[in-house]
Amino acid sequence: MILQDSKKDFIEFMLASNVLRFGSFMTKSGRETPYFINTGFYNDGQGIEKLGHFYANCIEEYVPADIQTIYGPSYKGIPLAVATTVAMQNLYGKNLHYSFNRKEVKDHGEGGLIVGYTPQDGDNIVIVEDVITAGLSITESMGILKSIADIHVQAIIVSVDRMERGELERTAIQEIQHKFGAPVYPIVTIEEVVNYIYNEKKGGRMIIDEAMKEKIEVRIVR
Repeated sequence: MILQDSKKDFIEFMLASNVLRFGSFMTKSGRETPYFINTGFYNDGQGIEKLGHFYANCIEEYVPADIQTIYGPSYKGIPLAVATTVAMQNLYGKNLHYSFNRKEVKDHGEGGLIVGYTPQDGDNIVIVEDVITAGLSITESMGILKSIADIHVQAIIVSVDRMERGELERTAIQEIQHKFGAPVYPIVTIEEVVNYIYNEKKGGRMIIDEAMKEKIEVRIVR
């Protein structure tokens, strides 16, 4: 498998930022996993700016429709939405709105569930997320957005496609695409990550040896 330079750059970026880690972890949905992706570790200006560029480049490559809004599910989707919106302006001259949800409805001031731009009927929206494991956050986001306006979700952009089985025979991403009709585009897939750094030393140590490779690949659904 020959990777594009942009994908290699993103994998190296995740590793350097300690966002992609290997070991034994428990996901939010209660699944055990041999690796974990935590975009919360992009915690400085340089890192979040660069991350926004990767997301913006993915949108520009895969989303042909004119879009009005970048939406990020709270909490990790908030900086993703803001960084991507800034990058779309700086890289492509596209002045888009951003919005995200509150975890609890505000009952004073302007009130409401949405912070930033409130989507309007007919708006085209892109949702930005870190990963999709069980699809719970995306399902919640779709419900929130559809309750506000008659919007169209043109795409969902994620850092990494875990390529793991969802509730049925499909992967979690395939289930989301089937359920909502919105394509999901990952910047990289876990298969691409494994193929790129398998048996390669990073920071003086082997990150993915044969045992780790097997733990990951047994979970992959193609």
